[in-house]
Amino acid sequence: MSKIKNTIKIWLPFAVVITAFCALAYAAVQQALRQGLNDPQIQMVEDTASALNNGAALDSVISGSKVEMSYSLAPFIDIYDGNGKAVAGSGLLSGKLPDYPTGALDSAKQTGENRVTWQPNADVRIASVVVPYNNGFVVAGRNMREVEQRESQTELLAGATWILALIATLVVIAFGEFVLAEK
Repeated sequence: MSKIKNTIKIWLPFAVVITAFCALAYAAVQQALRQGLNDPQIQMVEDTASALNNGAALDSVISGSKVEMSYSLAPFIDIYDGNGKAVAGSGLLSGKLPDYPTGALDSAKQTGENRVTWQPNADVRIASVVVPYNNGFVVAGRNMREVEQRESQTELLAGATWILALIATLVVIAFGEFVLAEK
C-alpha cells in the first residue's frame, strides 16, 4: 500500500501542473478566437458612427445587401434611434430589423462602446459591438457559429491532452515505483 500512496504523492503535483497548463491553453485560444471575432465590427461601428456624426445619410452608410443573421456569417450594421428603436440596417432576423438589448445600448452610451454576445433567439448568437452616435446607436454584428465550433474543437483537444498527460505521468511514475524501485 505504501507504494501506491507514494506513487499518488509524487503524481499529484504533476496532475495539478498539467491541469493548470491545459486550462490556460484552452482559455488563451478560446479568448483569442472570441476577441478576434469582434475585430471587423469594431471598425464598422466606428467608421459608421463617424460618418453619421459628420452628416452622412442613413442610406449611404448601410450596404444594399441584407444579411439574415440567423444563418449568414456575413457582418451587418443596424442603426437604432436614441430610444433604441431600429431605424435602418442590413442585419435582419426572420426578415426584419431586430430589437437590440436596451441595457447594452445604455452601457454604450455611458462608456462609448459595448461589446456584447447577443442572443436574439435560442438558436442565434451574435458577436456584436455598439457605439453611440449623435442621434442614436450603431450596432455591427456577425453570427458566431463557426468560431463556436472552433472553440468546441479546442475544448475537445485540451480535454484529450489533459487526460492523456495525466495518464502518461501516472503510468511513468507507477512504473518507476513498482518496476524500477529497489526491492
